[in-house]
Amino acid sequence: MLEGINKVGDLEWEVPIGYVPNMRVPGRFFLSPSLGETLEEGAIRQLANVATLPGIVKHSLAMPDIHWGYGFPIGGVAAFDMTEGVISPGGVGFDINCGVRLITTPLTEADLSGKKRELIESLFAAVPTGVGAKSTLRVSNKELSDIMVDGARWAVERGLGTSADLARCEEEGAMPGAQPETVSAKARQRGVPQIGTLGAGNHFLEVQVAREIVNPEVAKAFGISEGQVCFMVHCGSRGLGHQVATDHIRVLEGALSKYGIQLPDRQLACAPIDSPEGRAYYGAMVCAANYAWANRQVIMHEARKVFSQLFGIDYDEMRLIYDVAHNVAKFERHDVDGASMEVCVHRKGATRAFGPGAAGIPREYAAIGQPVIIPGSMGTSSYLLRGTSTAMEKTFGSTCHGAGRVLSRSKAKKEVRGRELREQLAGEGIVVRAHSDAALAEEAPEVYKPSGEVVRVVHEAGLSDIVVRLEPLGVIKG
Repeated sequence: MLEGINKVGDLEWEVPIGYVPNMRVPGRFFLSPSLGETLEEGAIRQLANVATLPGIVKHSLAMPDIHWGYGFPIGGVAAFDMTEGVISPGGVGFDINCGVRLITTPLTEADLSGKKRELIESLFAAVPTGVGAKSTLRVSNKELSDIMVDGARWAVERGLGTSADLARCEEEGAMPGAQPETVSAKARQRGVPQIGTLGAGNHFLEVQVAREIVNPEVAKAFGISEGQVCFMVHCGSRGLGHQVATDHIRVLEGALSKYGIQLPDRQLACAPIDSPEGRAYYGAMVCAANYAWANRQVIMHEARKVFSQLFGIDYDEMRLIYDVAHNVAKFERHDVDGASMEVCVHRKGATRAFGPGAAGIPREYAAIGQPVIIPGSMGTSSYLLRGTSTAMEKTFGSTCHGAGRVLSRSKAKKEVRGRELREQLAGEGIVVRAHSDAALAEEAPEVYKPSGEVVRVVHEAGLSDIVVRLEPLGVIKG
């Protein structure tokens, strides 16, 4: 572990005040010794830098998938009080509400025998993928405004899903507070043709099997059983979200002197939550988050249609377990030093993991905790977990969002051959479809930390409980 960091628990570490100048609170992160060699000094410095921001409460936090990012480390979590605190796009990321949803089917792995490749090819044909992918849907500028306000409900009201889907989305698929007027013409231009598209990078549509039930009682409550075929959708707000971040970072950089904010890194550009600039960014971020929920809703609808046509199963037999956001800032109530207070929680490459009885989770899950979905890297296991009271106490109800990169995309393309990876995965019974071998190389399993070890850390640290382990059968890469 890096010098100057203190161990405060079996899997918990503290970055003390003074690690970098002007820290207001300590940093805390969760990591096992075996993952220690993946820890970047730059990511820890970013964690400490976040602790210098005005109004931060308790700790600057990071999950075991921590790695270097823009401003905040990826895997970073921070909460700010509503009077002195700030809002920062660096604490949300460029892919606003990149998130994941998990859907069950009535099929077993045996039902896919002889049809797995056809299924993957059909899904690949139905869901536009890759950089600049364009949707088959045609939406007007007015409809885009509706999407940015209504989120997944916009899709459901057009027959692209069911009302039950909305109840099983974080925020029911749409955050309040959207301000379409704060979204630039360029962001709108990028968003109009991309609703219902997977995009590129680490985004995917994956067919999986529930291989191991770790907690049978909770698995039953979530509606998933051993051997069941499921599929997972992982994507975000596409070009619209990226442009929203780009536009407002520029504005917030220009506002730093206005509010007398001194930063160790300009990538932490921010403004007071209740300032005109802060409110404008929040309103635009909500628009992008709602767009992302609509995007995943449309993709799920198209995937359901493919399964229904190929296997003769009813649309309603494919049940959404839950949809969680990974990159977002939200106003939530949390216990801070024994008092309940409203704070602005930034989760950047982190998942909400609310425990039993917490406000804001579906009634059907209230007694057991929020479903938490942590996807693996391509070819490795993904996990369904549940939120805990420990997460509410320690991390503002947050856990990790994935495995966490250890190699940049450029290094991955130099060290991994996409064609060899495709053949390797085929040998393991996993059908892979992507636009290029280079895209596969960028997302190879060895580019990431071991997903099983990352999930073990949050499980043993009490930040989320493992319910089901899922293995990939076929994957479409963005």
